[in-house]
Amino acid sequence: MHSTKERPAAQLAVRPTTYATILVHAEPGVTASHRVEAAVHLARDLDATLIGLGAETFDTIPASDPFGGYAGGELIALLQEQIGKDLDSAETAFRRDAAGAKIEWRTIQDYPAKALVQTAHAADLIVASPRGTLGATRQADPADVVMAAGRPVLLVPEGQHHLRGAAVVIAWKNTRECRRAVNDALPFLQRAEDVIVLAAAAPDEVDRAVFETDDVVTNLQRRGVQARALVSPLFQETPAEQIERVAKLNDADLIVAGAYGHSRLREWAFGGVTDSFLHTPGRFILLGH
Repeated sequence: MHSTKERPAAQLAVRPTTYATILVHAEPGVTASHRVEAAVHLARDLDATLIGLGAETFDTIPASDPFGGYAGGELIALLQEQIGKDLDSAETAFRRDAAGAKIEWRTIQDYPAKALVQTAHAADLIVASPRGTLGATRQADPADVVMAAGRPVLLVPEGQHHLRGAAVVIAWKNTRECRRAVNDALPFLQRAEDVIVLAAAAPDEVDRAVFETDDVVTNLQRRGVQARALVSPLFQETPAEQIERVAKLNDADLIVAGAYGHSRLREWAFGGVTDSFLHTPGRFILLGH
């Protein structure tokens, strides 16, 4: 028989992980400026390169449209000209907002969400906004990005421009999506001073949740994360409300969660927690799928 002697904890070295490249969509307007500002702060804090992506398109003119023939061609030319101006304006604003950071700029004439997914291979993290009102031709729907990019997506809440990440709440659920989100969030978790692995469990699932969260905490501690477990039985609150309450009580400005959803006739159908985060996040949300 062979035996392995455990190394003393003091000799164990944990190599921190990081995001080397961050990707953000930048369109003209205040919403994009706030999103870019948050991405710039993050890039500086992590010494990462920030890729700004200008992406815009127009919906195809149907064959039955009254603008046919030459008039239709003129309309398309005008739309393309406007897109070119918008992309130039987006680049100018991005370079202004990202002054002093390590940056790259790219443009794609396509739907922004599709362009982000196409460019995701170049980055470790995508910074996005909650669902907006500009439409899919000018603004990326974060649901499309989360479900297709294969990268963690950080949602920037309205009015917040700098992620401190001193305290983080992990919205734990023993699923593939959540396990991946926790792993994707390691650069944030390893830098945090307090990480709460929170399981909002039904009363009859509390014992199992305690066992799971203890395991997650132990594994995170082996990765150099200052983690602790919290199992909170569900009674009157919804899971989303409980997650937000715990985050507020612990002054956490980042929630890490799995994105649970599926495609149905080209539209994403989501569960309550994910849908709440995509529409009205109260703090920064890191979603993994």
